[in-house]
Amino acid sequence: MTPKSAKHAISHLVSRKIPIFLWGPPGIGKSSIVAQIAKDKGIDCIDLRLSLLDPTDLRGIPFFNSNNDSAVWAPPSFLPDGTIKEGILFLDELNTAAPMVQASAYQLILDRKIGEYHLPDGWSIVAAGNRESDRGVVFRMASPLANRFVHLEMEPYVEDWQIWAKQNNIDTSILAFISYRPDALFTFNTQNDEKAFATPRTWEYVNEILLSKPIDELLLTMIAGAIGEELAASFLAFKAVEKSLPNMDEILNGTCEDVPTETSALHILCTSLSMRIDEESSTDELNNLISYTLKLPGEFAVMIVQDLRQRNIEVDYLKNWPLWLKNFNKLLH
Repeated sequence: MTPKSAKHAISHLVSRKIPIFLWGPPGIGKSSIVAQIAKDKGIDCIDLRLSLLDPTDLRGIPFFNSNNDSAVWAPPSFLPDGTIKEGILFLDELNTAAPMVQASAYQLILDRKIGEYHLPDGWSIVAAGNRESDRGVVFRMASPLANRFVHLEMEPYVEDWQIWAKQNNIDTSILAFISYRPDALFTFNTQNDEKAFATPRTWEYVNEILLSKPIDELLLTMIAGAIGEELAASFLAFKAVEKSLPNMDEILNGTCEDVPTETSALHILCTSLSMRIDEESSTDELNNLISYTLKLPGEFAVMIVQDLRQRNIEVDYLKNWPLWLKNFNKLLH
């Protein structure tokens, strides 16, 4: 399922306190989605990496209670203690945890308690892990544990990632490159032994590399370390056409007649233009943009309008809109 669908499904199941296991390949944002759900709901989120725990870490350590001459289990401090009423206990990398740690999680997941510890009523459990086919170090999940979850499998999806990337100010050249080459968003291959490969996570690293403004001699090496050498070279060659793009201010004030002819340049230009428009943009700027799109190949004119509509920016009232519809309405979907 797509990240957007997974987010909706998890949100509904969390509200019913149904345990969920989210499966997916590495780097596609499983933990980010859970954190975003908690943020949207205004509740807390505790992220536990079970692969780093020992069985006693989860169950707690016994100590002697001299008041009644008995052993008492002291629950770990990282589990919710009820001071925060609502939240998600996120058990990440559950299937990379040792079998004894997984066994310690059985009771917590099924009965919402472990030893003398009880999970507060307002908390729900979400677990996540990579698939066994992803060549990670995983332990096969025992059937009794697997049966305690609703299982959802998530795959990377370009459209969902683009929405996220725009909301998080990812560099427009990265957005444009992924629009130009959707296959470049996720290049993980279980048959390939390369250490660096593209995922939504590593494209976020590329964005941070660009923001750090390294010297030109280091840029290829640094980006290759995130997404692989071949893809890094393709991305930088694509990015190089930015220098030949027309001035966006001139486009928005209606004084630009220059239109790129290279496909890669058109991708970067259209992405950059649509990102320049927001709710504060004037009617004149919007009208000049629509006027400029009349000079573009149809698929790029539609790309800009679809992006504006996706962000609820109205264009139907503009004076150039009837002409735009006459030219490109058949391409809209």
